[in-house]
Amino acid sequence: MSRPVTVACLQTRPMPDFETALAEALSLAEQAVADGADLLALPEYCGGLLSSEGRFAPPAAEEDSHLVVQGLREFAARHSVDVLIGSVAVTGQGQKYRNRSLYVDKSGEVLGRYDKIHLFDVNLSATEQYRESDSVEPGGDCVTVDSRFGRVGLSVCYDLRFAHLYRLQSQNGAEILMIPAAFAATTGRAHWHILQRARAIENGAFVVAPCAVGPVDGGGEAYGHSVIVEPWGTVLADGGTEAGVVIAQIDLDLVAETRARVPSLSHDRPYSVPGRKRAVA
Repeated sequence: MSRPVTVACLQTRPMPDFETALAEALSLAEQAVADGADLLALPEYCGGLLSSEGRFAPPAAEEDSHLVVQGLREFAARHSVDVLIGSVAVTGQGQKYRNRSLYVDKSGEVLGRYDKIHLFDVNLSATEQYRESDSVEPGGDCVTVDSRFGRVGLSVCYDLRFAHLYRLQSQNGAEILMIPAAFAATTGRAHWHILQRARAIENGAFVVAPCAVGPVDGGGEAYGHSVIVEPWGTVLADGGTEAGVVIAQIDLDLVAETRARVPSLSHDRPYSVPGRKRAVA
C-alpha cells in the first residue's frame, strides 16, 4: 500500500509588487498542474518583496483583501489542487506586519495559518546585515494542518535553524514539513542543503522547501535551490538557480516506515541542566 502525492515547488523570483508576484506564481502554477502536481508550494514573500538597508519592506495588505492570497485561493479551487502560500506580508494592528504562511486546500479554503516565529536579525558581514524584526511582528504558535494527504507542519525560512519547532510538529504527527524561504544566498551556499536534510532525517519526515531565487529590489539575493527531501535524507529534487518548477512524487507511507526503523521521536527523555532547577524535556 502507498500514499503517493506529486509535489511541486514553484521557484519564483522576488517581485516588487502584488501584480508581478501573482503573475509569475500563476504562470509556474499552470506549468506544475500540467505536469500532474497535487500540491503546489511557493516561497517566502511570494506576495512580493523589497528591502532597504537590510530592512524588509514587502507590499502588505489585510489577508481578506490580499491580491496574491485571493488569486492563489482561486487557482487552487479552479484546478482542485492544494497550495502552500509560502508567505505574504499581512498588515496587523500596529506599524509592523505579520510574515504569514497559509495552507489552502483544493476547494480554495484556508486550512491553516502560521505567522513566522523566528525573525532574521543577523550580521553576515560589515556590509550584509538584516533586521527582520524592524518590520515584522513575530508569531507564537506551532502550527500543523490536517490536509487531505496527511498532517503538514508550517514554518518559514529562518525557522529552519530551530530544530525543536520541527520536532514538536513531528511528535504532533506531521509527515510533511513545509519550509518556504527567501534564504540569503550567502548563508544558502553554506547551510541550506545540510539543514534541510537534517530536519528530514531527525524527524523521519518529508521536507518541502520552496525558495525564491535571484536579486531583491533594494538589496539582497535569494538562494534558490528549492528542495524536496525524503525522510532518510535523500534530496529528490533541487531547483538550482533559475526560476521554474521543481517536482517529485513522494510516498507518505515512507514516513511511518522510516520512523519505525529509527523511532527517535519516541525516545526523548527529560534531563536537567546543572545550575537550573527546571527540567528540560
